[in-house]
Amino acid sequence: MAKVILITGGQRSGKSSYAQNLALELSTNPIYLATSRIWDDEHHQRIKRHQADRGAEWANIEEEKHIAQHDFNNRVVLIDCVTLWLTNFFFDNDSNIDKSLKEAKQQFELLIKQDATFLLVTNEIGLGSMPENPIQRKFTDLQGWMNQYIANVANEVYLMVSGIPMKVK
Repeated sequence: MAKVILITGGQRSGKSSYAQNLALELSTNPIYLATSRIWDDEHHQRIKRHQADRGAEWANIEEEKHIAQHDFNNRVVLIDCVTLWLTNFFFDNDSNIDKSLKEAKQQFELLIKQDATFLLVTNEIGLGSMPENPIQRKFTDLQGWMNQYIANVANEVYLMVSGIPMKVK
């Protein structure tokens, strides 16, 4: 039976750091599952900085969409992050919210059939103002619905505010 811990918050709220520290408390050799594609040079540098922050105790897996294809049984897995993972579905499905949400939910359901502890980092992108761009509005909806879906299943949910974890569930 999977244990699911969702860590959410705004950009630079301390989500990843908190999740990494929690994963290391739960395991001496956690898995870091990175979902990001490399979009540009700045993003590549950001990824390299995240990689440098992690020590040799981490097993690293890069997986853009099919997170359930890996065997995580009896492991602690940090998935960073749901937002970039959803971006991959959204981009590949030409901004089709329904198709992207369906595919992401299917992967998530398969994932949590494994006997593992999953820490999922995600963004609360809907806390700001309404985006002017219709594509951004669609993605904000997709993100919000997937966050709700994961939070409903999660055993624990934390909202990060200025580096401080607030337990929601």
